[in-house]
Amino acid sequence: MRWKHAITLLALWLLACATPHVFAAASRQSHPNWTWPAVRGQLDREAKDFRSLSAAMERTKVTVVVNDRSTETGEIFVRGDKMLLQFKSPDQRTILRTGDNLYIYNPGLRRVEEYNLGKNRALVEQFLQLGFGSRGSELEKDYSVKLLPEERIDNQPTVVLDLTPKAPQVLHEISRIEIWLSEVTWLPVQQEFFEAGSGDYSIVKYSNIVRNPAIPESHFRPNWPKGTQKVKLQS
Repeated sequence: MRWKHAITLLALWLLACATPHVFAAASRQSHPNWTWPAVRGQLDREAKDFRSLSAAMERTKVTVVVNDRSTETGEIFVRGDKMLLQFKSPDQRTILRTGDNLYIYNPGLRRVEEYNLGKNRALVEQFLQLGFGSRGSELEKDYSVKLLPEERIDNQPTVVLDLTPKAPQVLHEISRIEIWLSEVTWLPVQQEFFEAGSGDYSIVKYSNIVRNPAIPESHFRPNWPKGTQKVKLQS
């Protein structure tokens, strides 16, 4: 897996967890006329006590030119600048991020690739900000935000955000993002990520999200089975 593909894969799964999570009971009521300033305020309030997250994920990649759809599932754990992605189906692999270090482990090959994020850390941090306790004001700083007409997804009223990255290096990879947020729970119902150039896109759904779980430090240790080949690659 090349560095560019690794970053793109990491970005898509980080974006998949772009969750405002659950607000106070008074904020869970239906709001027929949402505006971006109101949504931004909700995100700002929610960011104050965010610490960690765990969730199950399902991502479907659509390759437009051949009309191909492929789906993969996994779990994600996040705490501070540490993140663990465990892909289970159809192929097992692990992506671990701890600070500036990124590891991609393939158990079938018994091989782990190690990267130092270095100059690419800002790119990864922007995606982290999008989903894990970021403020609406931070979102507005990194993306051009447009509020789309409200929709019903899975029988839930949703607020729909259209995001265009401002940073050229991000825009080179992902041209646009749409996020559907439930007006009842303020959890994402669905996200779509449109890749630059190809027109391909990914649809991401989630389940079993837990806000601020107690995730042990052992989850984020780069411990691989005995005999695993370790390969250090340059970013």
